[in-house]
Amino acid sequence: MSTPPPSSSPSSSHLPRRVRQEGAPDAHLPRKVREREGGPREGIGRQVAAGVVGAVTGYASSFTVVLTGLAAVGATPAQAASGLVVMCALQGVLAIALSWRTRIPVSFAWSTPGAAVLVAAGAGGVTFPEAVGAFLLCGALVVLTGAWPALSRLVTRVPAPLSGALLAGVLLPLCLAPVTAVAREPLAGGAVVVVWLVLRRLAAAWAVPAALVVALVLTLTIDGGAGAATSGTSGLGWAPVLTWTTPQLDPLVLLSIGVPLYLVTMASQNVPGLAVLRGAGYPDPPARAALVGSGGGTLVGAPFGVHALNLAALSAAIMAGPDVHPDPRRRWPAAVTGGVAYLGLAALSTAAAALVSSAPPLLVQAVAGLALLGAFLGGLASAVQEGQPAEHRTAALLAFLVVASGVSVAGIGSAVWGLLAGALCYAWLRPRTAPEGGRR
Repeated sequence: MSTPPPSSSPSSSHLPRRVRQEGAPDAHLPRKVREREGGPREGIGRQVAAGVVGAVTGYASSFTVVLTGLAAVGATPAQAASGLVVMCALQGVLAIALSWRTRIPVSFAWSTPGAAVLVAAGAGGVTFPEAVGAFLLCGALVVLTGAWPALSRLVTRVPAPLSGALLAGVLLPLCLAPVTAVAREPLAGGAVVVVWLVLRRLAAAWAVPAALVVALVLTLTIDGGAGAATSGTSGLGWAPVLTWTTPQLDPLVLLSIGVPLYLVTMASQNVPGLAVLRGAGYPDPPARAALVGSGGGTLVGAPFGVHALNLAALSAAIMAGPDVHPDPRRRWPAAVTGGVAYLGLAALSTAAAALVSSAPPLLVQAVAGLALLGAFLGGLASAVQEGQPAEHRTAALLAFLVVASGVSVAGIGSAVWGLLAGALCYAWLRPRTAPEGGRR
């Protein structure tokens, strides 16, 4: 994302340095500037509102995807709830610490597409301790990417069509869940989809949370609450729980889950997250600190169910945009507020997991699929976008088909085979550059 042109509103380049110093009181600003930017109370109000809205919408729109992904790789309701609690807590701590230190609104999130990787890998009979080992590998690779520039350059050299195809192929099975839900449960599945569609038109940010509420209400009313009483909550209560899982390092699982989880997290979360910050007026975001912090957080939280942490993209746009404050240097409190909000959400996460576990898995997967439609569309558009050479689109299409097939060969999942097939096709079809002077 390119940096937008300078705004016509007053900025540090138009005012004396002594007036626009960091922390200078608004009373020292010219009257027109004060009227344009609003007083201190108005600025604080917008910062707090942006932080809370960014955290709540980011959480509500995708936590069902996380629970679905963790359950797919064998997590019990208690283990999945533990992962949700620790992810929220780590996201809050990282956002507060890095935003306060850098005075840049840096926000963090869990890897929603990464959770879809877990759904795709769940068909291979992976145990949760083995999946935790893959989480550790993902975290270590993210830390290494931040600390070692050579690896960062290597990741950015993966062609955009291939990374988009990998993302779209991983998300496709879960994005088809709403169709399956409507076919098998026309009343419940249809109600979820209709409510989502209506809210997409009226208030898009709340479409997925509203669909989840409908699924929960139908669960409690259609069967008189019997479904909730007999659901697999395993005695899950309302207070936050932490559950330790000792990791197991299986080479095939590390390759099938750990590597795709890392690539999807980098390509669809960290890279866009940095682009959002640059586009919001921060040309030099703390990329290294953010990668090392999110990767380190994944390493610390993996035994408690954390699959992958990364830079936020959607919520970052809410907390770092000009609506928070015209001066980019005064937006960082929004991310700090968002971090505090995530700490509050951590306390509520076990209760949220208990509610979701009371709903039929098919309806939960349908809501998760609806939440991922935007990411799927973005990945597919990147894979086959106009202007790409035909050989790039062919390689991306092959990668997409192999990944979406869900095949597992020699214990290695389709995500790895799809990326390998696409890379080989890309290398084979890429035109060769003739040496200078022509053939001899």
